[in-house]
Amino acid sequence: MASLTVPAEVPSVAEDCEQLRSAFKGWGTNEKLIISILAHRNAAQRKLIQQTYAETFGEDLLKELDRELTNDFEKLVVVWTLDPSERDAYLAKEATKRWTKSNFVLVEIACTRSPKELVLAREAYHARFKKSLEEDVAYHTTGEHPQLLVPLVSSYRYGGDEVDLRLAKAEAKILHEKISDKAYSDDEVIRILATRSKAQINATLNHYKDEYEEDILKQLEEGDEFVGLLRATIKGLVYPEHYFVEVLRDAINRRGTDEDHLTRVIATRAEVDMKIIADEYQKRDSIPLGRAIAKDTRGDYESMLLALLGQEED
Repeated sequence: MASLTVPAEVPSVAEDCEQLRSAFKGWGTNEKLIISILAHRNAAQRKLIQQTYAETFGEDLLKELDRELTNDFEKLVVVWTLDPSERDAYLAKEATKRWTKSNFVLVEIACTRSPKELVLAREAYHARFKKSLEEDVAYHTTGEHPQLLVPLVSSYRYGGDEVDLRLAKAEAKILHEKISDKAYSDDEVIRILATRSKAQINATLNHYKDEYEEDILKQLEEGDEFVGLLRATIKGLVYPEHYFVEVLRDAINRRGTDEDHLTRVIATRAEVDMKIIADEYQKRDSIPLGRAIAKDTRGDYESMLLALLGQEED
C-alpha cells in the first residue's frame, strides 16, 4: 500500500505550475509551498506539471529545483519529482559511478521492480545516457560481481503467479548443493535467481526450507560482498518489504544518518508499498518509522520525508 496522499480535489496543473513559479521568486524560496504541491501529487501528475512548466515558462522544473534548493532536501525533491523509470535510471547511473558505487542499489532496482518497470528503467537509461545499463554495469563492476549483476539488470521475468512445483523441487536441490558447497557464483545459482519469476523462486525456496530444513538466507549470513549480494537478490525478489526495512534500519540506526539510502527508499516506495514497509519497521523496532525519521532528520528534508510517508509533523 502506498503512503502518498493526494487531495480529493487537486488544483489544475496550470495553478500548480504558477504556485511553484511563485515559490522560486522573491527574496527566499518557499520550501513549504513546494512540499505542499510536489509531495502530494502522483507520478502522472508530476510528469504533467513538468511538461506544463516547461511549456509555460520555458524552464526545466528539475533544473529550477536544483538551483533553488540545497543539500538532502534538494536531492529528495528532485529524485521524487522524476518519472519512476527516469528515477531508476538516475539511481542506477549513480550506483556505477566511482565515488558513489553501490552494487546493492543495482540489485535493488533489478529485483524489487516488476519486470515491466525494469524494462522501462533500461529504456530510460538508454535514452538519457546513450548507452545500455548492462554495458555500464559490466564495465564498472569487478570480480565475480558482473556474473550476477549483468543477468539481473538484463532480466525480463515472467510476471504471473503460475508455478511449476516439479521445477521448484529440482531447482531447490540444485541451490542446496551449490550453497552447501559454497559455490555461490555457480552458473546454475545465477541462472535460477536471474531468470525465474518471483513466484517460481518463492516456491523453490519454500521447498528448499521444507525439504532440507534449512533457510537459504541463514546459510548466506556470513561471507563476502558477493554473498551479501545474493542475500539482497533473494530478499528483493521474495521479501521486498523486509529488504527495505533492513535498508532503512541501517540508514537510521547507524551513527550518522545515511541520507542517500533514506532518500532512495522513501522516494521509490511512497507510491508502491511504503505503508507495508512502515508497518514492518514498527514491528521490528517498536517505534513508528515517522518518529524514527523525525528523530534523525531536520528542517525541510524532514518535512518532505514525513509528507511522503503520509504524516504531518508533530
